[in-house]
Amino acid sequence: MQEKLQQRLQSLKSEYEAGQKVLTELEAKQTNVRDTLLRISGAIQVLEETLSEVNESDLAENDAVPAEPVDTEAEVVRQFSKLDD
Repeated sequence: MQEKLQQRLQSLKSEYEAGQKVLTELEAKQTNVRDTLLRISGAIQVLEETLSEVNESDLAENDAVPAEPVDTEAEVVRQFSKLDD
């Protein structure tokens, strides 16, 4: 009976050590994933800010340049009619 208990105790200690090792590995992976997500979040923020600046710049340029008038279909038909005359 004592031998079986000793074997079981040794088995549990081995399982515990293996579990501790797995936990340590998972914690390291968690740290790596957290760091990666932080870098990705920073990159997203930079790109969003850059796009915002580009959009603001485009809007400012569009405001500075007068828009060309758009010909309506009727105007185009009139211009072609004049060509026929």
